[in-house]
Amino acid sequence: MLTGLKWFGTITGLVGAGILALNIPISGWGWVLFALSSVTWTAAGLMMREWSLALLQGGFLVVDLVGIWRWLIA
Repeated sequence: MLTGLKWFGTITGLVGAGILALNIPISGWGWVLFALSSVTWTAAGLMMREWSLALLQGGFLVVDLVGIWRWLIA
């Protein structure tokens, strides 16, 4: 299960970054993929007892939520 979480987090992060970098009409959805990646990596960090990784990804999740708010909601 942990391996699957790590791969899901990696893929959603990379695709999210790619969508944002293209700056196309659906770019706001890149933040949603980043948020999924952050949640997944936070969970993986907690499962692995890698506290610095969990904290980093938790911080990124806050940034992702701001991006979702600014690009998709407001």
